[in-house]
Amino acid sequence: MRKLMLSARSLGLILFVSAISIFTSMLFVGSYEVSSEDVKAALDDRSFELIGAELINEVGGQSFSNAFEFSEQVGVVLDKHNDKAKAAGEWDRVIWDKKHDFVAKLSAVGLDSSMRNSPGLWLFLTFGLGALGGLLFVLPGVVLLGPPGIKNDGIFHSAATNRGWIGWIVFGWLVSFYIVLYFFPDLTTNWAVITDPLSFAIKNKPGDRWFLYGLLYCTVMTVMAIRMFIKYRGNKYQILRTSSVLFFQIAFAFMIPELLSRFNMPAADFKNIWPLDYDFFFGWNLDTMLANGTFGIFMLFWGLILIIVVVPVMVYFFGKRWYCSWVCGCGGLAETLGDPYRQLSDKSLKAWKIERYLIHGVLVFAIIMTSATLYTWFSGDSEIAGIDTYNIQKTYGFLIGSVFSGVIGTGFYPVMGSRVWCRFGCPLAAYLGLVQRFKSRFRITTNGGQCISCGNCSTHCEMGIDVRAYAQRGQNIVRSSCVGCGVCASVCPRGVLKLENGPEVARIQDNPIIIGREGIQLSNNVTS
Repeated sequence: MRKLMLSARSLGLILFVSAISIFTSMLFVGSYEVSSEDVKAALDDRSFELIGAELINEVGGQSFSNAFEFSEQVGVVLDKHNDKAKAAGEWDRVIWDKKHDFVAKLSAVGLDSSMRNSPGLWLFLTFGLGALGGLLFVLPGVVLLGPPGIKNDGIFHSAATNRGWIGWIVFGWLVSFYIVLYFFPDLTTNWAVITDPLSFAIKNKPGDRWFLYGLLYCTVMTVMAIRMFIKYRGNKYQILRTSSVLFFQIAFAFMIPELLSRFNMPAADFKNIWPLDYDFFFGWNLDTMLANGTFGIFMLFWGLILIIVVVPVMVYFFGKRWYCSWVCGCGGLAETLGDPYRQLSDKSLKAWKIERYLIHGVLVFAIIMTSATLYTWFSGDSEIAGIDTYNIQKTYGFLIGSVFSGVIGTGFYPVMGSRVWCRFGCPLAAYLGLVQRFKSRFRITTNGGQCISCGNCSTHCEMGIDVRAYAQRGQNIVRSSCVGCGVCASVCPRGVLKLENGPEVARIQDNPIIIGREGIQLSNNVTS
């Protein structure tokens, strides 16, 4: 039986690598032939009104041998249009989307004919085989692992999980994927088009890079959530937590926004909260909500209630874990795809100092940007102290919204651990953490008398907390960075750690109880 299970895992690995290879190779194949029908189908009504005729005249009927040639020509048309509109002072006719964003809307108009004519086949060869291969690799673990019990044997001996050569290859692929997704979407043409069958079925529109990304996100989370169910099958807390983040990702982050788009309503992820949802207060978003009647007003007030009421109330009763470990899509990906890498997080004091400066710095940046944005929206001015608000938004979107949260936040899993973004960059995590640190009932209690200093808790803390140091002193863990994932308690062989919601009295202990050979004593030298 064991030999059969190992063979299944080998087959799964072959299928998965094959799917990834096909998916990657699709970047480099395809040709482009643009028709007027394609332009009409690819653009929304406003964009077609502004530039549709120009695109049809300039590139309609032309053939392009690669994505770069196609992108360059469309970019020339866009630049001509904008230059003419600006020279005439017709600012309402200027297309403010970034060039690559605009081109991405047209990028699905042409590709290799076999992919265009049989998108379902290519979707199966990539997403289908990838998911099947992943499951074949994971499912035999039920037999190979034996009875329930969290086993992390060999994690520092595997090239995939100890920053070995496999880890670095995965790192390179993930970083490259996010760079292409955010900054070279023209190259994602084939990826987007093979999602057309599903995209039309859900929202009655062609697939685009963000539909592609949402589908990929949900697929990866589903496969890796099954792995979590197997690995932590003896722990109800982990099963419920994983089920929760998977549900919120598929239903709230993916399906609901796409279905809203089908009915021409503003797409909204109702679990996304400012400042993680950093463009919530952008003028275009506020205008869109206000222009959509009762539903738009509801979206606006729902977002405000989440920020002002729900966050502090929920953190007070349950800690930041209610969001970071049970709801958030970023946290959900970290807990599923990132679980094999959680032991790579840096637990040093130096890393902790960097973490505090960075994450609170991003929060301050988000507050300044949002304040400037609201000022310009209410006042009608485009500048504050000579600084263009649009440039502030663009800088934040590039540095934080794209590079930090995507390229670094996920791409660095195999070398820095699973919660890089949550730990060092997420402004919402910083907001939640401040509330948790100073006004919350949540804590992780410890029993110093039972701690055997095995270090499992610290090793597997994805947030870089030296849990063992607290456990040895019998000191409650109330760190603002703690997301309450509970893995430290799950891997403890002695039951030393316990996640609790209790009275605020004595929650933060300056003088924890030390239990040693001389009995119970208070130490005045231990600080939090």
